[in-house]
Amino acid sequence: MKAKYLFYGLLCALALSACDGQKDPLDLPEEEGGGLFTLSDVAKILSDLPLEHEHLTEVYDAVGASSGHGYDEEYRLCDLFAAPGSGVGDDAGTKATKAGKYQTPLRDLFADYFARKYGTKAGAGDVQRYLDALSDSDMQIYWPYSEEWDGKGFPIVTFDPGFGAESNYGYEVRIDKSGAHVVDSVLVTEQVAMERPVWVINRNDDAAFTPLELFEQTPTKAGSKDKGDDGKEYLLSVLSFKMLRHYDSWFGGASEFFIKSGAVDGFKATKDEDLKNYSPSLTDFMVVVRRSQLGKKVPFNAILLTNFTDQMEKIAFMVIEDDGGTVTSWKCSAVVKYNSKQYGFELEIPYKDKDDIVWRGQLTRNYFKEVFDQGGGNLTGRFGDVEITFGLN
Repeated sequence: MKAKYLFYGLLCALALSACDGQKDPLDLPEEEGGGLFTLSDVAKILSDLPLEHEHLTEVYDAVGASSGHGYDEEYRLCDLFAAPGSGVGDDAGTKATKAGKYQTPLRDLFADYFARKYGTKAGAGDVQRYLDALSDSDMQIYWPYSEEWDGKGFPIVTFDPGFGAESNYGYEVRIDKSGAHVVDSVLVTEQVAMERPVWVINRNDDAAFTPLELFEQTPTKAGSKDKGDDGKEYLLSVLSFKMLRHYDSWFGGASEFFIKSGAVDGFKATKDEDLKNYSPSLTDFMVVVRRSQLGKKVPFNAILLTNFTDQMEKIAFMVIEDDGGTVTSWKCSAVVKYNSKQYGFELEIPYKDKDDIVWRGQLTRNYFKEVFDQGGGNLTGRFGDVEITFGLN
């Protein structure tokens, strides 16, 4: 065990010395500096800022807003500079209200930092260039387990090292007895993040999507409408989602799942000509599961089909965890029954080639038979390493 800790200590020391030995990214040409800043650069700069309690509250407000909108616990740098304290999903009115809430927001500390450190060799225009480079990047402050913050503790600032790493060095920010701002280097793991505040500088990968919470879909009871074989149409919904394992390194943030289904919604043909009037539809929505929600049932209401009739035999169903890559597609079919014969409607459900395919296949009407026979209800099933509860009403 001692040898293990010795190894971690050496790793931390080597990483810090390597970082300190690098050229200042602001001294590099823009093309050589990779857009001026790396994740580690921003972590170091953030730890050097004279953080006060107000700034911790600003980050806490932002990550809480993002989480409340169905995104990860994230504070994008573009929001940090444009609308302090705003989370992903906040509307323009909310951002305007929050902007004046903080006496000295973090963006002012960044501006002072660059003016103070580089003012002798860079004019005001260059300082603004540094600020714009941060704002225009896709970087963010990710605060895992932020809901456990006691409202007082200062953070350890670290960054996503990539390559699926589970530990990294970080900068422990604290105020000593004299009131001085102190920064120490420490090793950071997910266990540390569970026990005290940790800010991770990583890249945003979910802001371009709209999570289910912002759709505000609420299933309601569906009564008997047009006649199907049993005289009823049902509303098929996903009521809850449980993740049974993490899919990514904790530095990367939450797991973003996409639930995709394809079916011929409301199919109830009574003659051959009716087949020409139907085509399959695709339902696709994102569910963000935070690190702290592992193994917990996350409730929500997502409508898969508004009119699930007795003639619908098979529904194409797919769950993926987003990892990006090149867009490809799953070629499959939705199956309906008419006049004792089955008809397949071809589908192409898009996903990306680096995505983790959690589960894909077909949900048959027989799968829901027990619930159908009861006249509606709930059904929970396991699909790979997630559990999903469906509602049929």
